[in-house]
Amino acid sequence: MNTEWLSRALEESRARGFLGPGAIEPHVAHALGFAACWDDVSTTPPSTFLDLGSGGGLPGLVLLDHWGCRGVFVDSMEKRTNFLREVLAWPGAPLHGEVITGRAEQVAREPELDGSFNLVTARSFGPPAVVAECATRFLKVGGVLIVSEPPNDEDDSRWDNKALRRLGLESRGRVRHNAAYQVLVKVASTPSEFPRPTGVPGKNPLF
Repeated sequence: MNTEWLSRALEESRARGFLGPGAIEPHVAHALGFAACWDDVSTTPPSTFLDLGSGGGLPGLVLLDHWGCRGVFVDSMEKRTNFLREVLAWPGAPLHGEVITGRAEQVAREPELDGSFNLVTARSFGPPAVVAECATRFLKVGGVLIVSEPPNDEDDSRWDNKALRRLGLESRGRVRHNAAYQVLVKVASTPSEFPRPTGVPGKNPLF
């Protein structure tokens, strides 16, 4: 891990208002929790991952630095994707980071991204139904979606298994690596109608 580059990138993200005002270390620890969730289901690092709603670069920058594999960052806000491109061009940055500006509902249908990823991560993208619908098409069958969860481990009502099956996903439940995460596996191909057009998953969620 290139601690110097990563620390500088996250400090810059905080300075631009993309991260909260607190210390950087808890953000890094939370991001590494996604890696720990992956390690629960696989003995080898992912060959590719996509960070959905990358924002200020978490968990994506940390995971890219940790694994060194191909990592794609998707966010709809140009000022944030410009920041990510900037820090990925700094000396010491990992070599395999890519940044895409756009809405996930549209980007997921790009032929080179459709069904291309072993792992999709989401830290603060939106409610469960929106995350699931916007993420599923990016994943290969057998790929994993890991979502940051609220700290209350007793809430099992956020993810609806019947609706998830419509998307080709299956919940493997909530796990903890200090913070809480939901782990889902893509068990079937994504039906052609998903994700629905831009904005529809949030306005008319499946669950």
